[in-house]
Amino acid sequence: MNSEVTSGKEQGQPPRRSELEASFWQLCEVVAKLRSPQGCPWDRKQTLESIKPYTLEETYELLEAIDSGDDAAITEELGDLLLQVVLDAQIAADEQRFDMIDVIRAITEKMIRRHPHVFGEQKVDSAEQVRGVWEAVKQDEKQDRTSRLDGIPKQMPALAKALRLQEKAARVGYDFPHRDMLFDKLQEELDELREELYESQQVPERKIDIYSEHVADEEIADPERRSRIEEELGDVLFVIANIARRWKVNPEEALRKTNAKFTRRFQAIEQGLKRDQRSIEQATLAEMEEYYQREKRREKQQLKQNCDNSD
Repeated sequence: MNSEVTSGKEQGQPPRRSELEASFWQLCEVVAKLRSPQGCPWDRKQTLESIKPYTLEETYELLEAIDSGDDAAITEELGDLLLQVVLDAQIAADEQRFDMIDVIRAITEKMIRRHPHVFGEQKVDSAEQVRGVWEAVKQDEKQDRTSRLDGIPKQMPALAKALRLQEKAARVGYDFPHRDMLFDKLQEELDELREELYESQQVPERKIDIYSEHVADEEIADPERRSRIEEELGDVLFVIANIARRWKVNPEEALRKTNAKFTRRFQAIEQGLKRDQRSIEQATLAEMEEYYQREKRREKQQLKQNCDNSD
């Protein structure tokens, strides 16, 4: 780890120019070499289109590293993501479209332009005012946009996209006056989903019982009914995203963490059964649930110990 970082360097200071120039130039030189006639066949055949999945994968790996709190892992994954940017720029340069200098110049100019309260004379008093300034400048830049909802990537994960759509609508006042009202809206959407799922419009009373016999789920044969159910389920998820927004929680991040939690606890089932010299196929649901709950209790105890140690 760089000693300057660990020694409490003043906030808001850039890296030493000479070291940054040398390091970044070396990375660009390496990537250019990989793309050269004497370079790597795999790198030479890549296009901006073909490299997209790797960029997305590296982004998710960075998020995972940040969650871990491991600085070495975060450093490595930031480097991998930076490599994607440099490689994309080199591919474009090889195709005579643009190069790394164009990329850096464009983002630098945009950051200066969108922060007139830092690099200009405009005054702001709060982070909320900063957001307003940013959006005003952005709106002025994007004169070709016909809707306030324009600008959200089409391929953005659906839950994250729901959040962005709601944020954009809320900025022009299209929002519930009070966030508590969202729970009535959620119940309304759940009722509509229930009506489509059950012809009787009533959910049969069935308490959780892990010892009961498993019943196979029936397929929805009617495509029109399936479409209606899909629509109503989407409405429920959209309201959930809105609830998350009003309570300042990122729903994509929340679900990502729950996915990780479930993975961790399910793997504890597998590991526990392996220690007991049994396969997961041999275990009953009740036995698997016992391992799951045991891991859940262990995690809560560990969290409590960590909190006690930090006091």
